[in-house]
Amino acid sequence: MKRIEAIALAGLAAAEQDALLICNIGYPSRELFSVCDRPESFYMLGSMGMASSIGLGLALARPERRVMVLDGDGSLLMNLGSLASIAHHAPDNYLLVILDNCCYGSTGSQPSCTRLGTDLAAMARAAGVRRVRRAEDREQLAEALLEQGVVVAGVEAGNAHVPIISLSPQEILERFMRCALSAPQS
Repeated sequence: MKRIEAIALAGLAAAEQDALLICNIGYPSRELFSVCDRPESFYMLGSMGMASSIGLGLALARPERRVMVLDGDGSLLMNLGSLASIAHHAPDNYLLVILDNCCYGSTGSQPSCTRLGTDLAAMARAAGVRRVRRAEDREQLAEALLEQGVVVAGVEAGNAHVPIISLSPQEILERFMRCALSAPQS
């Protein structure tokens, strides 16, 4: 499955679930913006490795809201401690989707440690995350997007040809904050 296909599936699931969606930096944010832009999506434009932590904080602050995070294997490898925090707090409204393409896609597709054998699902389990799944195709990912915890989705390396996000960082923040502070739609 191509990463943009997984992102489109997650974007649609987030819209159907009225979820807040945090997306990691670089091409994944650009791809999400191009296939499923919503004010409820927060596009990371910096702070590599922080999407999982930002999403966790949001889930803890807004327990009545569903929070989904799209993170890359390279970004998560920069902040492995977030897995222990996710395990410790284990909010029922939080799902971390790790898009594992075995490389740093936004900087030239240099191999990440997952290409060399690092198993992020096993690491999440070792950190104490109770709900960990793998998804290798669209059907498995669609099922996992209804759950909580961590899902490691295997995706192909390669970036889609999509434009740069046309919103300023301030616009992204302001429209997302309006949604994050409002009550969920019923």
